[in-house]
Parts: sequence; C-alpha cells; structure tokens
Amino acid sequence: MQSVNPPTTLFTLTPDIPIESLLINSYETVCSVSTLLLDLSNDLTGKHRDVALAIHQLSELSVLMVGKAMDQQTPRT
Repeated sequence: MQSVNPPTTLFTLTPDIPIESLLINSYETVCSVSTLLLDLSNDLTGKHRDVALAIHQLSELSVLMVGKAMDQQTPRT
C-alpha cells in the first residue's frame, strides 16, 4: 500500500523532536564519524591518509561545536 503523500526525501524527522534530543543524536553521530575516520586513517598512507585526517579534524570541530550547543541548551547544575 502506498502512502497518499509520500515524503519527498529519503529520511525525515518527526516535527516535534525536542532540541535536546536533536543535539544529543547529532553529537553521537558526529562522534561516530570522527571515530570511523580516525580508524580509517590508520589503514591509509600518503595523500589519502592526509585527506582522511583533515576530514577527521573537521569532524572534531563539529563535535566541539555541537557539544558547546548542548552545554548552552541544557546547562549543567
């Protein structure tokens, strides 16, 4: 059975997801990407390794930014 209004994108988010849930899931996703890139870079050499490490560094910056957003959204008491 097909949906009357199929989504226009492959992945969608529930409209009323709390910002805290979005931040936590984003943080976990970026941390996973960062870990995968670091692991991948161990198997590479030369230019390919340099590219993987550069992408890893960008992902680490994302981890820091999302972490800061989490701290600002849900301050620790």
